[in-house]
Amino acid sequence: MPSHSLVPHSPGLKLPIANLRSVFRPHDVERKLAKLPARDHENLRATYERMLERGPERFQVKPSGVPEMTPLYEQLPNFTEALDDIKRHVALAQDAGDGIEITPMLLLGPPGIGKTHFARQLADLLGTGMNLVPMSSMTAGWLLSGASSQWKGAKPGKVFEALVDGQYANPVIVVDEIDKASADAQYDPLGSLYSLLEHDTAGTFMDEFAEVAIDASQVIWIMTANDERALPEPILNRMNVFEIDPPTHEQARGIARNLYRAIRGEHGWGRRFAEEPGDEVLDLLAVLAPREMRRALMTGFGNSRLAGREAIAAEDLPRGGAGKARMGFLQ
Repeated sequence: MPSHSLVPHSPGLKLPIANLRSVFRPHDVERKLAKLPARDHENLRATYERMLERGPERFQVKPSGVPEMTPLYEQLPNFTEALDDIKRHVALAQDAGDGIEITPMLLLGPPGIGKTHFARQLADLLGTGMNLVPMSSMTAGWLLSGASSQWKGAKPGKVFEALVDGQYANPVIVVDEIDKASADAQYDPLGSLYSLLEHDTAGTFMDEFAEVAIDASQVIWIMTANDERALPEPILNRMNVFEIDPPTHEQARGIARNLYRAIRGEHGWGRRFAEEPGDEVLDLLAVLAPREMRRALMTGFGNSRLAGREAIAAEDLPRGGAGKARMGFLQ
């Protein structure tokens, strides 16, 4: 689908908008709309009208150079291989007017080690949007691909929503806990991924609700899973698989320190507190999964303030929280 370049920069993202890209053909939508019966398919009619009103062009963004990624390596020390892969793809995209083409990634590892956080940080780095598709809570097989408009309550799928209702032609779409997707006898919830994860076929992805070809070829796919054995081999073969180990104790201390600094810097009340957490606090935080550290720190800041202290003490951290989310560490 056609695209054309734009010159202006987006100061907030510190990234240039590389071009505008059409994610569908308005003529296809107009043809579908003209064929709809006058009184039926109100949701479908509204969808087509919304598409035509918004138009087909979406921003396709990429960094103007290989971005400074040191803070990400510090925040996510156990994601080094995955970050290296991103850096390679970003470097390649600097040599031409092309967008970033990142091979779909599968982040494989236990719950709570920061897989979804990695995806959010990647979307921020690239300056594009992020859409989370939680497969574990999915109640219908058509979450990704939409359901036929013949069904009551049918609507477009998450890929359609990200591209047509979003701002970007190259959003990050995170399929979380893909190994938890449950198939039934009628529908394979992963079926649409066979075409979506292939660059050539993704360019004419057909949502089952709208039945209009959508260009999903620029989507940046990140899958997360705890167990790859639940995934079909043809899906695995379409992705780069990264096994994410739990952080070592020292790495976990580093994650906790970075998180402490970030929370302190994000809030006006942060300047009341010491610039660095104490060693005992870091050791207690380091046994938590990364997703639990923020909650523990917020509790610690609050308790410390109530006690009139300028530094978080060990007793300010929540009791029992560490027991629930205790992690195994690499030595």
